[in-house]
Amino acid sequence: MTYINYYGIFFGMIIEQIRKEIRTCGKSRYRISKDTGIDKAALCRIMQGGGGKVETADILLKYFGLTIAKKGKKKAR
Repeated sequence: MTYINYYGIFFGMIIEQIRKEIRTCGKSRYRISKDTGIDKAALCRIMQGGGGKVETADILLKYFGLTIAKKGKKKAR
């Protein structure tokens, strides 16, 4: 995948994590769609390597219990 800017890279990393969760959660896309209210076509786009809306990613992150956290800076020695 290629990304145009910093935010695209960051969002791409989030989408990759969501794809991984969808693959490994043991639930069908249909079930995820019904549980979250996200259209099955949107889930399909994400799984086929496409992107999604920030709102969709936010819903899926919450659904899978994932959070985004800023890493702390390492202390200089």
